[in-house]
Amino acid sequence: MPPQYLLGVDIGTYESKGVLTTAEGEIVAVEVRPHRLVIPRQGWAEHDAEDVWWGDFVALTRRLLAVTEINPKHIAGVGCSAIAPDVLPVDAECRPLRPGGILYGIDTRAAAEIADLEAALGVDAIFAKAGNALSAQAIGPKILWLKRHEPEVYRRAHRFVTATSFLVARLTGNYAVDQLTGSFSAPLYDFERRAYDDSLSREIVELERLPELRWANEIAGVVTPAAAAQTGLAAGTPVIVGTSDAGAEAVSVGVTAPGQMMLMYGSTIFFIEVLNRPVTDERLWAAPYLFEGTSALLAGMATSGALTRWFRDQLAPDLAAVEEAGGENAYAALTRAAASVPPGSEGLVVLPYFSGERTPINDPRARGVYFGLTLAHTRAHLYRAALEGIGHGVRHHLDVMRSIEAMPSEVIAVGGGAKSDLWLQIVSDICQVQQTVPAVVLGASYGDAFLAGLGAGLFDAPDAIHGWLANARTVTPNRALAALYDRYHDIYLRLYQQNRQAMHELHKLA
Repeated sequence: MPPQYLLGVDIGTYESKGVLTTAEGEIVAVEVRPHRLVIPRQGWAEHDAEDVWWGDFVALTRRLLAVTEINPKHIAGVGCSAIAPDVLPVDAECRPLRPGGILYGIDTRAAAEIADLEAALGVDAIFAKAGNALSAQAIGPKILWLKRHEPEVYRRAHRFVTATSFLVARLTGNYAVDQLTGSFSAPLYDFERRAYDDSLSREIVELERLPELRWANEIAGVVTPAAAAQTGLAAGTPVIVGTSDAGAEAVSVGVTAPGQMMLMYGSTIFFIEVLNRPVTDERLWAAPYLFEGTSALLAGMATSGALTRWFRDQLAPDLAAVEEAGGENAYAALTRAAASVPPGSEGLVVLPYFSGERTPINDPRARGVYFGLTLAHTRAHLYRAALEGIGHGVRHHLDVMRSIEAMPSEVIAVGGGAKSDLWLQIVSDICQVQQTVPAVVLGASYGDAFLAGLGAGLFDAPDAIHGWLANARTVTPNRALAALYDRYHDIYLRLYQQNRQAMHELHKLA
């Protein structure tokens, strides 16, 4: 019998990654393709769906097949993930009807639609039906924004898809979305029934124009001859429904059992905790997990890696130039300098709300803050304070989870930021929690490959992923810093509470 391989492709905020693995989880090849995040105006965030989503998938797949010389017929399954939840209107041939797909919670353009829906439907009624409050993460208000502001696009739309469901439709001709991503369709989702529901509002969109709700590891269809011609894959190759980048990343590091939580250090901080029962709270997000019969608690900050990237580009262009010339990595240089600054950054506190904030304050009009600046502070202080601000944001979430009796028993750190020992230690010290860090963190594409194998029948259960994983290390909190960071955290919380109204006024002025 010929060897069997699995293909996983993930579309991230700033880059896409593809991986080919064996059925045993051995990495055969990895390819990365950077792309551009488009900010047409303040509060908007888009990807060119044709160029970024489909273009990256095609380019990565063709490159992986070329460098490995693997026979495409030996690929047992294909799995996709992408940033989510997002919205793209497409025609009957799955062609984008606007240049940009409207991205997840970092795109806050639908703030007025959220307010209008809350006023018309009632905040309590929305939460009771959907299991989640409306936020910049919700799909329903984004579709309503399209209906109001781009009515011709809305009228012509055959379907409103997410990035993952767009890829799956391009590959198979079938429109499907996983339950985890689809649950963000509020107010058009019934949390208890795990189904679309328009009983609260029929003015947003007809439910048949949304992708079919399925489980992430289910087979959505097979690669069509047309998709095979473009990608190089073999026609007839099974394609799973797939999921969000965060969901795939959680699986990639073995988050399958109740109590385990993924803490993803990406462009945003994202949390997924697996639960043995549904738990809802207005400050967080509740959803089914990836597999039938599972539940999850989710949360997401609006900026983390995006903030450090902004810092590098705007406040450290000299270091970026050195890196481009073949010198030291700019982030490494910033981190080395920040490590010399004492905890607390000598009286600096940062609110990392540079793109508004998602959970737990759910305020798209929140604004970033550097508080406590003096002439003695240096760039190193500012960078460490940014990392600490993100750490306080993580603690804010964990405190909410503790208050609703959903505190995770294990925190597993993943994502590009998890490569920074300083950042990991800062978060552990502020939160006073231990973090498990897998030895090899490839990311969501690795989880996609495993999910593809699960859908194709190569594995019996989700916990088979543990056979793919190497030894992990732990980051232990410094107990001596608990009292100090407690005092800083109190200031962090009060800064938002006392300046919320001023932030909203600045939002209007901008």
